[in-house]
This record gives sequence, structure tokens and C-alpha cells, in this order.
Amino acid sequence: MDGVRTRQEATIADHHLDITAYVCPMTFVRAKLLMERMKPGETAEILLSGGDSLENVPRSIWEHGYQIISLEPESDDIYKLIIKKPPPVAKMSHY
Repeated sequence: MDGVRTRQEATIADHHLDITAYVCPMTFVRAKLLMERMKPGETAEILLSGGDSLENVPRSIWEHGYQIISLEPESDDIYKLIIKKPPPVAKMSHY
């Protein structure tokens, strides 16, 4: 699955993605593909490098309406981002 682990292999999160080997804009492209597979209420653990990825990926995920649960250093220049997909927004009907 190229960097993606299933729920059994992940610790707490429903999904796991390691994008430390990628640079922007591929870091967000890979994260976006994961986000599209997530169901409402599911969480994902994303490992990313410092620099542009650390600045841009969390911001872009937040701008897409996902909740940032945590963002913590994991090791030298590697950070662990935990996100959660929000519930669907109810659509208002117009009469």
C-alpha cells in the first residue's frame, strides 16, 4: 500500500500515512488521497518532515474541515500529526 497501514497495524488511529520521503506538493496530495478514503469520525496518523510539509500539510488539512487532534515531534525532524474526519454537514432544504 506504499506507506499506508491498516487499522490493525496502526496504534490508535484508523489510518496511518508516512509522507516523510515526499516534498510539497506531493505531501498534501498523498494526505488528500488518504482523507478521501476516510469515513466520518475516523482518525489518521500522518508522519511528516519539518519545513514546508510541517507548515503546509496541517494548514491544508484544517482548511478542508478536518480536525487537528495533535501535532507532536516524533524524532529528529519527523512529526506525528493526528487528524479526524468531521461528520457530514446536514444540508438545509429551501422551501
